[in-house]
Amino acid sequence: MSVYEAVVFDMDGVIFDSERCVFDCWKEIADKYGIKEIEKNFLACTGTTMTRTREIMLEAYGAEFPYDEFAHEASVIFHEKYDDGKLPMKAGVFELLDYLKEQGKKIALATSTRRQTVLYQLEQAGILNYFDEIITGDMVTKSKPDPEIYLMACEKIGVDPQNAFAIEDSYNGIRSAQAGGLRAIMVPDLLPADDEMKELAEVVLPNLNDVIRYIGTGM
Repeated sequence: MSVYEAVVFDMDGVIFDSERCVFDCWKEIADKYGIKEIEKNFLACTGTTMTRTREIMLEAYGAEFPYDEFAHEASVIFHEKYDDGKLPMKAGVFELLDYLKEQGKKIALATSTRRQTVLYQLEQAGILNYFDEIITGDMVTKSKPDPEIYLMACEKIGVDPQNAFAIEDSYNGIRSAQAGGLRAIMVPDLLPADDEMKELAEVVLPNLNDVIRYIGTGM
């Protein structure tokens, strides 16, 4: 395995178990108002920006769907449950971040979530200072699966994309990283790796501790 210089993380579903938490909030509101097929449409939104999520939901339910009210109500529930450091983290996050620091690798974040939320959640979790650069959804013009966010992250840390791993859980995230020329590692969250993901990703691994073992052979 060739030498790598950096790892670029997605956040939701990779660092935090947040996509499952968000879905639970969405489902609570959907059940309250009798909104059908919320799981399928939620999964279509994973890895995308707030703007693209809104578009997907309006495409699914029609232009009259009160998306802004729906999203606000779900957001209120989410913050009540998970603010103040209560958002659950994925197993192996600290171990992987510590390993990369010990190895002198660059660490970046490329998440579709807006910057204010990202900085708050990382700080509450005690991991903000691990990241050399943080690229968020409101810093780019094109959402994943476009590679813009990964290319920007690599540019900011001064690393050629082909010398960087990307760790992703969503289909759109893997498509984005692979299109940008990074070495995509998929750690599935809500959706298992399908044939397309197995082809696009360099490897599919069950958890972040296995990522340490995998990239440890490519120092």
